[in-house]
Amino acid sequence: MHYTIAALGMIAFILGMVLTPLCRNLALRYNIVDQPDEDRKFHVKPTPRLGGIAIVLSYVGALALVFLLTPKAEQLHIQHLELLQSLLPGAGIIFLTGLLDDLFGLRPSQKLLGEIGGATLAIGLGVYFSPHSFPIAPIHPLLANRWVGIPLSIIWLVACTNALNLIDGLDGLASGVGLFATISTLLVGLFTGHQGLVLVTMPLAGVLLAFLYYNFNPASIFLGDSGSLTIGFMLGAFSLIWSGSSSSVHGIAAPLMVLALPLIDVGLAVSRRYLRQVPIFKADRGHIHHIVLARGFKPRTTTLILYGVCGLAASLALLQSLNLRYLRYTVIAVFFLLVWAGVRYLGYTEFIAARRVLSRANIRRVVRDDIYLQDLERSLAEIKTVDDCWRHTRDLCINLEFSAVEMYYQETYFEEVFDRDNSDYDWQMTLPLGERGYLRVNRTRLEPPPTIMWQALERLQESLARAEHILPKKLLIFPGAA
Repeated sequence: MHYTIAALGMIAFILGMVLTPLCRNLALRYNIVDQPDEDRKFHVKPTPRLGGIAIVLSYVGALALVFLLTPKAEQLHIQHLELLQSLLPGAGIIFLTGLLDDLFGLRPSQKLLGEIGGATLAIGLGVYFSPHSFPIAPIHPLLANRWVGIPLSIIWLVACTNALNLIDGLDGLASGVGLFATISTLLVGLFTGHQGLVLVTMPLAGVLLAFLYYNFNPASIFLGDSGSLTIGFMLGAFSLIWSGSSSSVHGIAAPLMVLALPLIDVGLAVSRRYLRQVPIFKADRGHIHHIVLARGFKPRTTTLILYGVCGLAASLALLQSLNLRYLRYTVIAVFFLLVWAGVRYLGYTEFIAARRVLSRANIRRVVRDDIYLQDLERSLAEIKTVDDCWRHTRDLCINLEFSAVEMYYQETYFEEVFDRDNSDYDWQMTLPLGERGYLRVNRTRLEPPPTIMWQALERLQESLARAEHILPKKLLIFPGAA
């Protein structure tokens, strides 16, 4: 069996070295290339994007050749064939979805539908979270129910599928990240004696190593969606196999660490776009590799830095897989500490703003302001006379720290100066009140105005407009006039 596994990796590598340039030339012949731009695509010339065909053909070809050419005694055991039969059909749907996108372009909803279809098929054939995958499953038996594990497995596979696709923005980045994750999973399979896990990862490691020769900066061929989606899906499926074979309640922790970089990137992308209130599938320049590039690193250096991040995550995942109880908790703590430090280093403005909004002081201020506005609305609803209007307006202007206010309303004129030491106003604003009235406020303070100023003035304006036709008329008055 060991010779069979070694042959799988070698044959996949050789096929990858041969088929990748053939696919590159085919894409150039039919002009199936990725055009550079000045926004998100940094390659200097049109580059073929059919690398996924070479990946899939090399992977399947290696399995087929080894199965056909090895002696019967060395052939794959029946349980390993069942594992392949549960993995490959779903991967085939993902590959076709990506290929259609490479050739014709699909809408995000169409791609997502294909990804869900591939994930559902793989789960139906037996690739899904096991009861051992979740740390709290023994405490909450509901998580051990397969009808809970199945939808979580679909979400996991779709997330992994898109994670590698989203990080595919620099030469060699996605293929290198995939290679790190594959080798880590392969090593776990070797250490634990899980031959099925070794079987499915060895050919992918071989073909990714070969493909990276052509894909590293400067790349002569790209993975395309057919490659990045398929690799992400297979890595997600490998992690389900890995977590299902673990006897530890921390089964999902190590596979998650292996895929940490792409999964964190997709999580950050979704969170950032949600906070900005833009479509989730809208492309931007906020991915991790874009931020590292913006720090002044060159594309090749950026790729190598992110390789180092993947290597560190893979090392933590391998340590997590060791059967040492206290080491596991230490590794998990170190992992989350590094993730926290990394996200802070990236300095996303969306999260900085969210952290400020969710700070205790800001929450108390928001609650205080909301209470004030509600009290203001109740008091304005009790207006009976024009004098009541002026009294509430005057009190409001004092609270908003205006220097002076004048109001003409219902043929009545009011005016008061609160800051008599300053006659030169920094700015002045006039708001219409009803059909002929107005409210004019002045400000001299250098500090920013209260955050509720506009909302409070808007409520005052609306209340006086509603009251205009129901208040009793009053003669023209000039307070303070001789």
